[in-house]
Amino acid sequence: MQTETLLYIIFSGIIALLIAGFQYKFNKKSMSRRNMLFLFLRFLTIFSVLLLLINPKFEQITLSTIKPNLVIAVDNSSSIKYLKQDANVNSLVEKLITDKRLTDKFHIETYTFGEKLRASNVIEFDEKQTNIDAAFNQLSQIYKQTISPTILITDGNQTYGNSYEFAYSNYKQHIYPVILGDTVRYTDLKIQQLNVNKYAYLKNQFPVETILVYNGDTAINSKFIVTSGNSVVYSEIVNFTKQNNSKVINFKLPANSVGVHAYKALLEPLKNEKNTTNNLKNFAIEVIDQKTKIALVSDFIHPDLGALKKSIESNEQRSVSFLNSNSVLNQINDFQLVILYQPNNKFNKLYEVLNSENKNRFTVIGTKTDLNFLNKINKTFTHEITQQTETYQAELNKNYTPFIIEDIDFESFPPLNTHYGAVSFSLSFETILNKTIHGISKKEPLLATFETNGRREAVLFGENIWQWRAQSYLNSKSFNSFDDFVGKLIQYTASNKQKNRLNVAYESFYNGNTNVIIKAEFFDKNYVFDTRETLHITVKNVATNETKTFPLILNNTNYQVDLSSLPASDYEFTIKASKENISKSGSFKILEYNVEQQFLNADVTKLQQLATNSQGKSFFVNTAENLAETLLNDTRFVSIQKNNKNSLPLIDWKYLLIIIALSLSLEWFLRKYNGLI
Repeated sequence: MQTETLLYIIFSGIIALLIAGFQYKFNKKSMSRRNMLFLFLRFLTIFSVLLLLINPKFEQITLSTIKPNLVIAVDNSSSIKYLKQDANVNSLVEKLITDKRLTDKFHIETYTFGEKLRASNVIEFDEKQTNIDAAFNQLSQIYKQTISPTILITDGNQTYGNSYEFAYSNYKQHIYPVILGDTVRYTDLKIQQLNVNKYAYLKNQFPVETILVYNGDTAINSKFIVTSGNSVVYSEIVNFTKQNNSKVINFKLPANSVGVHAYKALLEPLKNEKNTTNNLKNFAIEVIDQKTKIALVSDFIHPDLGALKKSIESNEQRSVSFLNSNSVLNQINDFQLVILYQPNNKFNKLYEVLNSENKNRFTVIGTKTDLNFLNKINKTFTHEITQQTETYQAELNKNYTPFIIEDIDFESFPPLNTHYGAVSFSLSFETILNKTIHGISKKEPLLATFETNGRREAVLFGENIWQWRAQSYLNSKSFNSFDDFVGKLIQYTASNKQKNRLNVAYESFYNGNTNVIIKAEFFDKNYVFDTRETLHITVKNVATNETKTFPLILNNTNYQVDLSSLPASDYEFTIKASKENISKSGSFKILEYNVEQQFLNADVTKLQQLATNSQGKSFFVNTAENLAETLLNDTRFVSIQKNNKNSLPLIDWKYLLIIIALSLSLEWFLRKYNGLI
């Protein structure tokens, strides 16, 4: 407390005493006990009121002890059960979390990980993928500012993601791996990798690349076979030695009929080979009859052209040709869609041909677009001419109805550059993306689609979409989300199919290690997304004729169902609306493949390197009883005592108001009782 405040309090006490004395002592020859009590009560009241006016502040010091965290991260993938380590894991985790010495020293937190990290102590060993690096990335956000030694219980076999032995560079904690699984190296043959395109074209041949690996000391022979049904479509004798322990086989298979075709690749196992699961891989390919051809027409070079081409051709069913406004005229009938990039008056003849042929088109408007020409030649919309430019960011319209759109974080994308001015349409249109400036929506279309006279059109009011593709990669470390968005837009504009009230999005086949997600949209009679409908999917296993029915769950702008629990087989499905007689049918195939069963041993080298790099220590599961002692004796992990100082003003002390009220009330009551009032 400051000296000045202390002087104010003393001065207030003197004033309170003088006022109370003046009222009860002045002109009185002697003081009775009753008057002394009255004087004290009045002094207490006045002094308390003056204290409230001064409002001194008092410092409150509290001490708290913060224990270090002990993070237990447990591999919840099915490979742990496959290696018969599930009982060891459960026993070890139980010992750690019930060890009183550890709970006294540490605040213990338990997590499980597979594809994602979860705060849970329920371990089921049922996840289909393992991403250890992603688990460390998430833990680094949680325990960024704390002392949190981490016990990593895993076999070290990661199925996807960045290499985790360098995770210490982001996760600044000491890591103690507990290594699960057999460390003995057995003789093993396996198909390390099989690369094949998702699509092939009818009457063509599609390439297949296979990487075969051998672990062993003696020279051996085997046979690599590819079958389709009961027919062998390719075979080759392969030889391996200790030095030449890998082989790459490239071959081609014919695409003779349209549809999904499943194949089985087998590397014949050796006698007494312990793990034969990794000798087999299933793969499939969808054979299509034709390719969607798209003309990308521009009279100047721009980075957008390359970005659009790469996004569109990420789906091998589509090809893009760069043409100028003159060269495209003689080839117009070769294309299902024409993309008009920033048209000017040189596009005059092209527009005449497009209108006469009633061709679908996608127009991109930017700063080099001739708006006078476009307003004159185009009959569907008019762009205000202001001779000014503006940059607009995007906001997804979640009520867009023609096809399913995922939000790929459009609001994080850089702004597009275009002409400033309002756009007026002469017909009804659907907005995919709205314009925003500094986060404020203008309720004007940035990307829109519409249908007229049996043709489909899309318009993008902005250039530099190449920056969107780059930002999408920065957001998700992949171009896939942006390319899928462009692909859906191209699929819609290249087709002349009429609107459907029930749209379904699914793949023709799914690999056994991926999630089987089917999405659907349902619209009312005005083609507004209907959240009131109840959709169900009935799935039939073609091989067993077993049928199952699942509800589709509403998820923001679509309905979806996860069928990942279904076993590998061919399936037929029907999605029905419960309130209306509307349904949609299809078929898909789930390929048999469990990536978690491809491993025979623990990855000891990476786990030991991770422990060394993070200044921790690795343990094998059968010696993990020493882990608790190591953590308890490590002087780096100590509790921290924190000193918290709080400044509390007197006005916040409610008891002072109670004292004032009681002293006034008691004084009044006693004076009344003694007949002085």
